[in-house]
This record gives sequence, C-alpha cells and structure tokens, in this order.
Amino acid sequence: MESLNRMAIELVDEAIDFAELLDVGAYELENEATVLDFGVDFDGGIEAGTLLAEIQTAGMATVQTRMDEVGGAPMRYVDVVTDHPDLALLCSQKAGWEVGVEDFQGLGSGPARALVGTEDVFRQVGYHDAFDLTVLTVESDALPGEAVAEHVAEMTETAPSSVFLVGFRTASLAGSVSIAARAAELAVFRLTELGYDPRDVVSASGTAPVAPVAESEEAAMARTNDALAYGGQVHLTVREDFDRFDEVPSTAADSYGKPFDELFDEVDWDFYDVDEGVFAPAKVTVDVVGGPTEVYGETSEALLTSAFGL
Repeated sequence: MESLNRMAIELVDEAIDFAELLDVGAYELENEATVLDFGVDFDGGIEAGTLLAEIQTAGMATVQTRMDEVGGAPMRYVDVVTDHPDLALLCSQKAGWEVGVEDFQGLGSGPARALVGTEDVFRQVGYHDAFDLTVLTVESDALPGEAVAEHVAEMTETAPSSVFLVGFRTASLAGSVSIAARAAELAVFRLTELGYDPRDVVSASGTAPVAPVAESEEAAMARTNDALAYGGQVHLTVREDFDRFDEVPSTAADSYGKPFDELFDEVDWDFYDVDEGVFAPAKVTVDVVGGPTEVYGETSEALLTSAFGL
C-alpha cells in the first residue's frame, strides 16, 4: 500500500511553494523541523483550508467548496469524497493525537499518526505506515516549536529534520474549512465505534457548512461542531448491512438539540465528558451494495442559524 506520509509530503511541498499566494507561513526551526502556519499568525483562507484538509486526508480524498444556504443566507460548504475512507479518514484525517509537550497543548491529525499506529483504528483497518518523512497537523492557538517536533520525531521514529508540523487555530478561516471537511470522517468513525468493520465502507462523501470565524478558540470549537452536528450530511456506500446504522447521526444522541456552547459549558469545557454520540453528522444515507438504501437523522437549520449568529 502507498505511504500516506509520502502523499501528504507532496501536498506540503505545494503549500511551501505557494505560501505567499495562500497567505500561509513556512519556516524551519533550529532542529531543522519545518513549521507551516495555516491560521495562527497568518490569515490563510478558503484555498488554504481546502489544502489543509487534503493534507489531513493524505491526498486520498477530493476536497472542494461550493455555495449553498443556511437560513436563507448564502454560505460556503465543503464537500469531501473518498473511495478509501478507512485510510483517508480514519488512518489520516481523524484528530486522534493529543499533543501535550511542556506548556504546549494541541490536537493532532494527519498521517504522522499512521507511523505511530497505537490507536485502535489502525488495528481495525490493518494499516501501519513506513516512511522517513512525516506530517502532523496541529489544531492549537499557538504554533508548535522544537519540543513538539522532537516529540513527534521520537514517536514516529524519524529525524526532527524529517518532521513537518502544520499549525492552525480553530478560530481561523482555514480551521473552519478543514473542520467542515470532517463530516464523513465522523460518520465512519462513529460507525466503527458501533462495531462495524471500517474496511466494509466502500466510499464516503460528506458535506457541511463552513462556520463563520468566531471571536475565541472556545467559541470556534462550539460553532464548528454545530456546523457538523446540525448541518453535516454524509453518504456511505457499504458492503454489509448492520442493525445499528440508525445510531450513526448526531440525532441519535441524547444530548442532540443543544448548541455546543451549552453542551461544553455544562461539563466545564471538558470535551471528553460530552456524549460522544453527538460528535457526528446530522444526516446520513447508508447505501448497502445489493441491499437497502436508508436515510437516518435530519439537519436543523434553526440551530445552525442561531449558532452562526445569522
């Protein structure tokens, strides 16, 4: 199987070559690791956000934007399509690496996770990457430094000079775009958590609105999750039928119906105390090859309109 990190490095090279046009930053640390700034000190934009999502999916998904509406207001949406959902979404895009080094805190996604391979999804998919360069995208309000690069190099068994760290704030345009690109990933991961074999998901397509950039990281985390849980829509083509498809969308969660700022506030912003079932797209179509096609869940334009401040 092709290396996810090798494919992601090609996209990182593109970002470095066109950094000025994308309004992103790129520089080397003293230990020769490379940091790319997609939305901390640089503004980035829609195109930077789509490239960020492509890097997170290791180039194994098509990421595009289009215009649609929320509450009658023209809004940008992100569409993601992949015929390799187990690799692109679970083994690469999933934000499964909690980065805590010294006083730095961030959430990591991207193919560097596949070089570590300790998460359950890698056992379920049966994939482990091997490459001498690696890419980790890090969602944080600060850019990762040398200590983070050293940590990533150690965990991935690469040299610090082979580490590429892509930083972005949730409260940035690129951040809003890349998080809107997670609708399909959330659906496939939720399905896997329910006991379905991710290798039986043949194809996944997802769409969600790009949340307006919020005034703080906390507000942005709430708003971007609202975009997915109340506006995200996914189509899955699968090989085998399953009696728990109806539990995939966010509407199946007991906490469905509350905006995320309320959900987070109820648990003092300890995200792990929020019902995990609500971290899912609002509406999911499951097409079983040679079998039934069923639709589960529903979107909520009223909740989106309120969450977006429209």
